[in-house]
Amino acid sequence: MSATDDVLKPDFDAQQKHFIFNDDHEQLRQSIAAFVAKELTPHAEEWEETTFPDSVIHRMGELGFLGLSMPEEYGGQGGDYYCNLVLAEEMARSNSGGLAMGVAVHTDMAMPPIHLFGTEEQKQEWLVPAIKGEKILSLGITEPDAGSDVSGIKTRAVRDGDEYVINGSKTYITNGHRADVIVLVTKTDPDAGYDGFTLFLVPMDSPGVIREKKLEKLGMHASDTALLAFQDVRVPASAMLGQEGKGFYHIMWELQGERLIGAAGCVAGAQLCFDKTLEYAMERQAFGRQIGKFQVIRHKFAEMATKIETARQMTYMTAWKFNNGEYPVREISMAKLYSARIAVEVADECIQIHGGAGYMKEYGVERTWRDMRLNRIGAGTDEIMLDVIGRSYGL
Repeated sequence: MSATDDVLKPDFDAQQKHFIFNDDHEQLRQSIAAFVAKELTPHAEEWEETTFPDSVIHRMGELGFLGLSMPEEYGGQGGDYYCNLVLAEEMARSNSGGLAMGVAVHTDMAMPPIHLFGTEEQKQEWLVPAIKGEKILSLGITEPDAGSDVSGIKTRAVRDGDEYVINGSKTYITNGHRADVIVLVTKTDPDAGYDGFTLFLVPMDSPGVIREKKLEKLGMHASDTALLAFQDVRVPASAMLGQEGKGFYHIMWELQGERLIGAAGCVAGAQLCFDKTLEYAMERQAFGRQIGKFQVIRHKFAEMATKIETARQMTYMTAWKFNNGEYPVREISMAKLYSARIAVEVADECIQIHGGAGYMKEYGVERTWRDMRLNRIGAGTDEIMLDVIGRSYGL
């Protein structure tokens, strides 16, 4: 560089998209962002009190947002896995963790197993209308006595001629009160260990399915969370999803995609909380100047920004591996663990920066913390993620 050349200066405002995203992804992002800003965000406060209406799912189906990575032959958009990341990131802008979670259960938790393991008849019956937003999906894994220990599931499915009779219970089921069908994890052979689990597609209007209780939660108030009972529920053998005895492995695969989508949502939520708090810090005056100009506050933002960016890059690179056919369980577990922890840490720090205002509902950061806190428990607790990572090294 000669003396006459311009001096290269850092451009901190430059927006460079990550290499996993192309122009189509950015156009999709703009479309979803416009929809969220116009039709979802204005109702965030209302839905905290009432839960979001089913019409949100119907509307998203109309717009083509529910089957972004599903094949076009079933009504999907035929996109790649990165499209799902874009949806998760933009749904964070709804300012409603419960809404984002309810949609994610439908699109990224219950839908993929139906697509991958379902028969053609099952796909036509459930996948096609789910992509259209005409049917709502839920996933039934957790039980009152079986959470992180999936092997402890007690819900039984017993063969009776051409049918299976299901008895048991599930709890903490997102979309449990609104769902038309549940992807249900059962035991078909209690003596076969991990080879004794089987998935079923159980219509929620089946005789014996009881939506016992709408559970009250610390956060995620916009979503409905159910305690369910199954009393002599009869389903035809054709309701089996995938292979008999392979349900544990089917659902473990599903959890990987769920965890990665959760990581993306955590990063997006943390970034949104960071941005709002940065704006507040540049406006709030104390001791004669903006609080953001104090070194202690500036360093808080520097720490948060570094951790958010670390989580983002980890999530994107792991998504790249996942999208390219790898099965990076270790990296997915790391991304989920780190992103969930950082999201909660950022939300907590943002409350601190807001001071007393952060504890008030008016500013929204307290709700971000309450909503984010679930991510360290759901889809695999921090402790389970640490164990998966540790075991991957032969420990």
